[in-house]
Amino acid sequence: MKKALKIVGNVLLWVLLIFALLITILVFSSNSNNGVSSLFGLMPMTVESDSMKPTFKENDMIMVKEIDDINDLKVDDVITFWTRSIVEGQRVKNTHRIVEIKETSSGSRTFITRGDNNAADDEVPVYAADIIGKWTGFKLPGFGKVMHFLQTKTGFFLCIVLPMALFFLFELYRFITTLIEVKKADTITETDEEEIKRRAIEEYLASQKQAAEAAGAGGDTKTEAPEAPAQETLAENAEAETTEDNTSAAEPAPDGEKTEE
Repeated sequence: MKKALKIVGNVLLWVLLIFALLITILVFSSNSNNGVSSLFGLMPMTVESDSMKPTFKENDMIMVKEIDDINDLKVDDVITFWTRSIVEGQRVKNTHRIVEIKETSSGSRTFITRGDNNAADDEVPVYAADIIGKWTGFKLPGFGKVMHFLQTKTGFFLCIVLPMALFFLFELYRFITTLIEVKKADTITETDEEEIKRRAIEEYLASQKQAAEAAGAGGDTKTEAPEAPAQETLAENAEAETTEDNTSAAEPAPDGEKTEE
């Protein structure tokens, strides 16, 4: 159970890190692209009005994709574009549906747009140069407000910088802890090796001592061994004398002597 919780915690930390990196890329890319964030051709947008309700509404986040060929656009597509309005020194974006496409005398195209919640078309037609991208159909209700907060300095620090700093501190702590454990294991291993060597030396010395004692006992036995051959020699001599006596008794009497019958 403890191991499973550890794995889940690691996964959540990496998900948080990846999310933080993505938000960081989006924030920096928006700062260098007139407030439009882009990641691999995809642009998250925060809806700022209810003009497209019920398709999507204010504070929803929608995903817009860059257009490769302007001629691929058709009626009923939803596009994000720059309007002619300027607010606080910045151009205003809008996301409306194409209701009509017009061809100009020069061969270029203009697009008449209207919000799904509006009764009339937009007053100014959209030119090809004003189009940012086409809505992919993806939306996250209410998440646009979160994106807007993350793009502020306070939101970026609280939700991105601080979690990333904590993540790296936690990883540093884990690295140091692992390093200490490895060092302890190495120390224990070295101690075990020294203990094994000490025991091996003691066993060797004990075996040598036993061998020396056995050798000493063997030397004493060899000094007493000659007694046995001496006893054997005495027995052999006694047997030889008996044989000689018997031989003498069996020899015949000298000539001139008669034996009684």
